[in-house]
Amino acid sequence: MAPNFSDLTQLYAHGFDTVIDVRSPAEFAEDHLPGAINLPVLNNEERARVGTMYVQESPFLARKLGAALVFRNAANHIEQHLSHHEGSWRPLIYCWRGGQRSGSFTWMLQQIGWRADVIEGGYRTYRRLVNAYLYDDPLPHRLVALDGYTGTAKTELLALLQARGLQVLDLEALANHRGSLLGERPGGQPSQKAFESALAGALCAMDTARPVVIEAESSKIGSLILPPSLWNALCAAPRVNITAPLEARAAYLVQAYDDILSDSDRLRDRLSPLRFHRGHEVVDGWMQLIEAGQKQVLTQALMEQHYDPAYAKSRRSRSVKVLADIEIPVLNDAGLSKAATRIETLLDQS
Repeated sequence: MAPNFSDLTQLYAHGFDTVIDVRSPAEFAEDHLPGAINLPVLNNEERARVGTMYVQESPFLARKLGAALVFRNAANHIEQHLSHHEGSWRPLIYCWRGGQRSGSFTWMLQQIGWRADVIEGGYRTYRRLVNAYLYDDPLPHRLVALDGYTGTAKTELLALLQARGLQVLDLEALANHRGSLLGERPGGQPSQKAFESALAGALCAMDTARPVVIEAESSKIGSLILPPSLWNALCAAPRVNITAPLEARAAYLVQAYDDILSDSDRLRDRLSPLRFHRGHEVVDGWMQLIEAGQKQVLTQALMEQHYDPAYAKSRRSRSVKVLADIEIPVLNDAGLSKAATRIETLLDQS
């Protein structure tokens, strides 16, 4: 009987040796179970071909063609990718809904003697469990948020705290985005579904009896939306406010954002839409600083005229519990290490 998982933590603790996603590469790229490998029994073109035949010609002809392709591809995987496994190997297989693709592949592996099984309901079961975890049920974790103006090195503080053994959820790393207008990173962002898979996997691996440190973010990181359960928990989380002098923040951001600050065309493209919010005179001033190559002056102007006012407005709109205010006079290794020690001590006492 196919395994029937009732919640996400149970699925993650499946106990099988390998999880195999037999969907097409395009389906796998959009999202998949954490740790799964992709051994497609139909590639992107074959899947489209079978689907078109099913609709335009005949379901029977489509199933016949699909069967031939599935078994041909499955045989290739067995010969090239799976032949090294011993007889005791236990793979867990899934496709879109636990139907013909995963059923056929699982049957072949079982005939060889491997203890293969298929996830009942396939990927749709997994997504249903992720949705319940991130959209329906309240998070069981106790979040503590690092808050503060742009440029207070909160991301670096998270890394320091994680290195010291604290539980950290780095949303910007999972979203592959620095969480601001100029925050895009090479490689682009994952899909919303893949982002949610990463979130759910990271949270399920954490001890709910210990606090989880997270950066106070808006409801979106780049183009990705924080799911409701996480967003509600973040809004209610107590804050540790991080402050630093404007000059120190500007110097820090010049280094952290050097990629985009050094790309004048890209920088102009990102800042031009702010004319509607900040006015032509302000944005024209930024453009002049870009032209002059005044990176630190530009960064300081952006904070004074855009980022800081936006943060202050957002801060006034919500009431949160503040655990501590921590000032970092200089955003260097020593200053950040001292701040991390204070946060660590604070969480030990809470």
